[in-house]
Amino acid sequence: MIMLKINTMEELKQLYAKKEPYLLMKHSLTCPISSEAFAETETFAGQSENLPVYYLNVQEFREGSSDASEHFQIKHESPQAFLVSDGKVVWHDSHWRITNEKLRTAAENLN
Repeated sequence: MIMLKINTMEELKQLYAKKEPYLLMKHSLTCPISSEAFAETETFAGQSENLPVYYLNVQEFREGSSDASEHFQIKHESPQAFLVSDGKVVWHDSHWRITNEKLRTAAENLN
């Protein structure tokens, strides 16, 4: 699957309402660690057939980045990944711990 960019609060609220599992990544455009995590997430998304992957750029959409942390009640970090199922975070991690392998394992544990 391709990664879909979240640009507006309306898009983010629609994402929150989904019952189906999805991955949301908060990405920093200026952080080298975030660039690596984003590349790992792109690899994961390219291999994932059933799990939609969304992202938002923290600098371009600060309101959404802050709202996601508040909504899920998880301290803001960047980069940061949330695996959500039935509207609840079932796995999350940040920084260099966001790898294709960890994302695959987390997604497999949904089943």
